[in-house]
Amino acid sequence: MKNRCLVSSVALVSCAALGGCGLMPGGSGTTTVTVWLMKDSVTDEFLDRFVSAYEKEHTSVELDVRIQEWTGIGDKVLAALDSDDAPDVIEVGNTQVAQYAESGNLRDLTLEAVRDLGSEEWLPGLAQPGSINGAQFGIPWYAANRIVIYNKELFALAGIDKPPKTRDQWIEDTEELNAGGTQGIYLAGQDWYTLAGFIWDEGGELAVASGGDWTGTVDTPAALRGMAFYKELQSLGNGPKNSDEAKPPQADVFAKGDVAQIISTPSSARLIEEQNPELKGKLGFFPIPGKTADAPGAVFTGGSDLIVSKNSHHHSAAADVVKALASTKWQTDLARTMSYVPNKTTLAGVIRGDASTAAMAAGAAQGRATPNSPQWANVEAKNPIKPYMTAVLEGQDPKAAAKAASEGITRALNSD
Repeated sequence: MKNRCLVSSVALVSCAALGGCGLMPGGSGTTTVTVWLMKDSVTDEFLDRFVSAYEKEHTSVELDVRIQEWTGIGDKVLAALDSDDAPDVIEVGNTQVAQYAESGNLRDLTLEAVRDLGSEEWLPGLAQPGSINGAQFGIPWYAANRIVIYNKELFALAGIDKPPKTRDQWIEDTEELNAGGTQGIYLAGQDWYTLAGFIWDEGGELAVASGGDWTGTVDTPAALRGMAFYKELQSLGNGPKNSDEAKPPQADVFAKGDVAQIISTPSSARLIEEQNPELKGKLGFFPIPGKTADAPGAVFTGGSDLIVSKNSHHHSAAADVVKALASTKWQTDLARTMSYVPNKTTLAGVIRGDASTAAMAAGAAQGRATPNSPQWANVEAKNPIKPYMTAVLEGQDPKAAAKAASEGITRALNSD
């Protein structure tokens, strides 16, 4: 690695590890590419490996990596993109790309996507949000999605020797588990990301666009079927009807040992084992089942894309950095280091030895993202889907509650 610091609000790699700091990046004959990455997206060790290898292979390039906090990042990125001193490469949440593309300050990376990056193999939940009006502005970097975490011991006591592959079998197993002081599943009433997957499985959508306007669609027959399945599953445990999975944290509930299943990302397993070490070795993982055994159920795919600023002074060099980060070599390293799902369905095998990540990768192949609107953040700010879910679970008319939620989504998506 060249003799200079990677800078951030909190030092990413210590000066000692780098063998001394103090020289400003961008010496004579070099191009400095500024990269913004989000806090905790990668380890110091991964970044050290990537930067060292990249600079060794590209001797005229220095990477100036700056770590950003998620809090307030939207406004910070928009301001940076509009400046004359914009960072070259920025990691963004996959559902944020539309908001940044609307500014007109992103570089179109369609050519690189098709020519160099094998875009036809990308996870749909990362690729689709990065594509705006047929142009690829966001390059998929990594993904994470929900799976089912289960207590193997409770499954064995109920006589269940393998995870379910279909929704019907899932319900049947969960009914068996929901007895004798055991909750078949702990599912909070307002876990709307999980609901979204059930809606997509039924052929429904959260919202659709037509002629430049958006319409909320959680009141369609398909979406109502998704909510009906959610209600049936949620009833097979004691999850609260009027709060989400964070209130209380569902990992805390599972750690008590009397819950057979939760729907969460694999990171919850570590939290569960920290709280209850007796559960180490007793946790299992499977993708959320689909309507048939042919494929897992649809899931919301979270994760990150990489964008390049239109105001970057180093377009070519920035694109090369993105291509490296999205390459098979570094996708494999990143997935194994961070237990992420790599950006391509064809790379799922690189994390096969990790049961939780393998289950996540299987589900990610059926991944989706929220409606690709710059205003989707307005929906999540007040989120009319959550009270709708509670209303249905508490016995109110599903059609009426869904119509009110759809109207709220429509207003939020069409507001300035």
